[in-house]
Amino acid sequence: MRIVDGIVKISVRDLVEFVLRQGSISASFVSNSRAVQGTLAHKKIQKSMDANYEAEIKLVHECEVDGIVFVVEGRADGIIQDLVSVTIDEIKSTTTNLDVIDENYNYLHWAQAKCYAYFYAYEHQQKEMRVRLTYYNLDTKDIKYLHRSFFYEELEGFFKSLIQKYCLWIKFYMQWVEKRDASLKSLVFPFESYRKGQRQLAVNVYKTIQRGEKIYISAPTGIGKTISTLFPALKAMGEGYGTKIFYLTAKTITRTVAEEAVERLAEQGAEIKTITLTAKDKICFLDKAQCHPDYCKWADGHYDRVDDAIYEMIQSCNHFTRPVIENYAKKYQVCPFELALDLAIWADVVICDYNYMFDPSVGLKRFLDNKDFVLLVDEAHNLVDRAREMYSATLSKKKCLQVKKSISKQYPAISKELIKINECLLDIKKEYIEPLGNYISEEAPKRLYTHVRRFIGACDKKLQKGALHNLPADLMELYFDAYNFGKIYELFDDHYRTYAESKGSEVELKLFCIDPSAAIGEIISTCLGVIFFSATLLPIDYYKYMLGGEEARAIAFESAFEKEQSLRLVAADVSTRFKDREESYDKISRYIEKMITKKVGHYMVFFPSYKYMIEVYEHFMTRMGEDRTYDVHIQESQMDEMQKEVFLARFVPQPERTTINFCVLGGIFSEGIDLTEDRLIGVIVVGVGLPQIGLERDLIKDYFNAHEREGYHYAYSYPGINKVFQAVGRLIRTEKDRGVILLIDDRFTTPFYRNLLVGDQSVDRSVNIESVEGEIVEYWERDRMNNSELYHK
Repeated sequence: MRIVDGIVKISVRDLVEFVLRQGSISASFVSNSRAVQGTLAHKKIQKSMDANYEAEIKLVHECEVDGIVFVVEGRADGIIQDLVSVTIDEIKSTTTNLDVIDENYNYLHWAQAKCYAYFYAYEHQQKEMRVRLTYYNLDTKDIKYLHRSFFYEELEGFFKSLIQKYCLWIKFYMQWVEKRDASLKSLVFPFESYRKGQRQLAVNVYKTIQRGEKIYISAPTGIGKTISTLFPALKAMGEGYGTKIFYLTAKTITRTVAEEAVERLAEQGAEIKTITLTAKDKICFLDKAQCHPDYCKWADGHYDRVDDAIYEMIQSCNHFTRPVIENYAKKYQVCPFELALDLAIWADVVICDYNYMFDPSVGLKRFLDNKDFVLLVDEAHNLVDRAREMYSATLSKKKCLQVKKSISKQYPAISKELIKINECLLDIKKEYIEPLGNYISEEAPKRLYTHVRRFIGACDKKLQKGALHNLPADLMELYFDAYNFGKIYELFDDHYRTYAESKGSEVELKLFCIDPSAAIGEIISTCLGVIFFSATLLPIDYYKYMLGGEEARAIAFESAFEKEQSLRLVAADVSTRFKDREESYDKISRYIEKMITKKVGHYMVFFPSYKYMIEVYEHFMTRMGEDRTYDVHIQESQMDEMQKEVFLARFVPQPERTTINFCVLGGIFSEGIDLTEDRLIGVIVVGVGLPQIGLERDLIKDYFNAHEREGYHYAYSYPGINKVFQAVGRLIRTEKDRGVILLIDDRFTTPFYRNLLVGDQSVDRSVNIESVEGEIVEYWERDRMNNSELYHK
């Protein structure tokens, strides 16, 4: 649905499915190959028809209801004209046995065809129309026809009832938009004054949306990025630029910040409806999501009740947070996840994870037409690797064999295809991996895909018979892996490589998206305006290319904080290169000691790998002995939320005892956390953050070298320095924060890294193990003299 110049435009299919949906949620699957088969079946049937058969006829009907003009359009599969009558033909492909398909099989099919029949009859003044549903079985190639005749008055009454019901929703929405826009026009910035650079940031966002452009913004912590992007985006919406704003994030904490900004704007008078989307596995009321009426009472009859829930919610409240959604879902006994997705249609601001817009498997299909959408992409540096992950797919030989063994007797047809997949992977191992060490190809694995498609088809036959809730869990998991593999296979182009590696009996083959820029670019090209922003979107040209906007504008802002709030040093007498690491343990330990003994407080030390961190930790603990005046904590591998909260809880204000906290660069504590004022007074970063050398990173390097784009830096240096920037950014979060930053690695003094450490990332000076103590002592003494009130609280 789109509203253009006061005219409501909607497709026949969307209208029918919105107004007439009913019954239960019963997860059904139509694979890509099945969709392609359906399209081919349509063409085959259309070509086989007589000369009086016209295929793919566009039909458009305009009408006015309660002063609102509707334009409803669609494409009839076929129109048959003879001397006696005119017939609308609606073709449906299926794997269902045609014997069970009768006139009552699917009322939505009839509804769609009846709309086309009415449009044709209205335009050509037909008193009577015939409708034919043509069902084509993809397996047997058999065809079944169902015929019905309708008088013009019947068709007219049916369509008018549809549009009248839809009009109730549209009338509310249009009235709401009028109220919303009026409030946004009078909305003022929710703070007394702008921070340094904040007004300029907001103006750039507004103008970008107004012009229908894209922009890439590097704005350091403290400038207020969330409010500075949401506020101008809403002001633009009030002026008619954009119908919906998506605030896209990578982490829960940034979604919370966005919610708080929306609440502040609402308190300022903004009449806006907002929703935060929560992942299905988190919001589902069951321990494990099983979307079938036999297992879930919220799925049973969901569509019979969900419209009442939605209508009450959009009438009675504006902010659809997770607790609000869950309460209404329980009240109306509907699925909370599906309820949230439907509410997003009526929301002005949708706060959600990147995947709802960019993931080809789970992106919001309800929003395929995004010409009027504005995307605000927070912490945009995270999208590069997230996009690589979303546009890649893996198949495991081990998993295929395990499933095959568990189902071979029960599902012989599926088992047969798993054997073929296993044979393909085994051949790759024998022919390539064993003699060469791995398998790398610029081509998609066509033979393997053929068997994957057949495996999906064999599963589909069971699923179409309603066997979803009976199929083994491991089979369903493999089905989804294969389904995603097939989807990515169809996207495979020169931005991809196929590679396979083996460990023992396992073989994993991956369709690896090396360069996601084209995929991201395709999505953002259709949006009204796109704002990519981050505190560390540097180097900006690298991110502009990787995020699909090489020709777009970019702007970088200076920090809102005073330079004197921190001391930034580089230890130039330590090499953390892999070959030198063992020799670095003692000097790193001495640097930590010299940092923490000058002032009581909390310190974080970041390492490029978990192994390196453990090695230095053990050396440090041995060196310092048992008689310590401080506590040492270390980030454990795979910490859950509770363990993370316990770790962060140690950063108490006004500490009486020093804590040293060993962490991993790029890990859960290196970004997205705020330890303000004296909860953190020192950060040490060991190394330049280079990702671990491996096949994928080398594929990225070789790919970009071949495209003349500094392959090593695209694969290693730029992702690495971003981790360093993020870790350093933990220290100064507010104007009251103070502290010391120490970068340990002689590479930071080379021309390449000096060119990256500019502006707000610049360092004050280089030090060695003899001079560092004096610099730190002098800094804290100077800070004590300049901010004496902080030291006498």
